[in-house]
Amino acid sequence: MSNVVRFGKAAPCVEVVGASGEWVVRIFETDQEITRSFALESFALSFAEGQRTRLHLDKVERL
Repeated sequence: MSNVVRFGKAAPCVEVVGASGEWVVRIFETDQEITRSFALESFALSFAEGQRTRLHLDKVERL
């Protein structure tokens, strides 16, 4: 995947960022960062919630 960035150990989290008419979801796992972009906020939030559930996190960070 071209949008996967590998990095050292980090606490898992899911972030949603709105910028320039686009919604970006960033998923940080223990050894990688995955980024997905969406045209609609509702799609981004739905995807982010699914990732939050998958990673057993308490919340999605909205930046």
